[in-house]
Amino acid sequence: MKIEAKLKKMGIELKPSPKPAFSFIGCRQVGNLVWVSGHGPRRADGTWVSGRLGEGISIPAAQDAAKLVAINMLQTLKGHIGDLDRVKQIVKLLCLVNSTPDFRQQPLVANGASDFLHEVFGEAGRHARSSVGITSVFENIPIEIEMIVEVTPVRRAPSATARLRRSAAAASKKTSRRTA
Repeated sequence: MKIEAKLKKMGIELKPSPKPAFSFIGCRQVGNLVWVSGHGPRRADGTWVSGRLGEGISIPAAQDAAKLVAINMLQTLKGHIGDLDRVKQIVKLLCLVNSTPDFRQQPLVANGASDFLHEVFGEAGRHARSSVGITSVFENIPIEIEMIVEVTPVRRAPSATARLRRSAAAASKKTSRRTA
């Protein structure tokens, strides 16, 4: 099943992601790897899920926020690569969990994103991951996540010049076979 159809069946419709508010870009691609910048749990209405683990937000609520972050990252990734079916694998997540110094369950919070990506992409959604606690973050969001993704190359139609070169090479081979 196509990834976007699978998301739609899950009740998730990807919308164009907003441009970053600060001095960075949403994605950077080098070869077949795409680095997705840190995202937070921004709702469709532009507001942020907020709360700090260990004081004021529960683990299940923070897991839901992590899932929302993963959805937001997929929106940005789709805007960059065009088609989520080009995702070969999710390589790694870096999960920064806003938490008090005595909170020790950061990996449980990060599972909200990891489990969702595995559900969407199957084995290609299983990834390496780091999840660390931080004591302060933009807008007091409970989690910020960065993602590295491997994508399949875009198959482009050969240019007119390349087609002419191949035609000339093929004609040259035919001519040389006839004269030999």
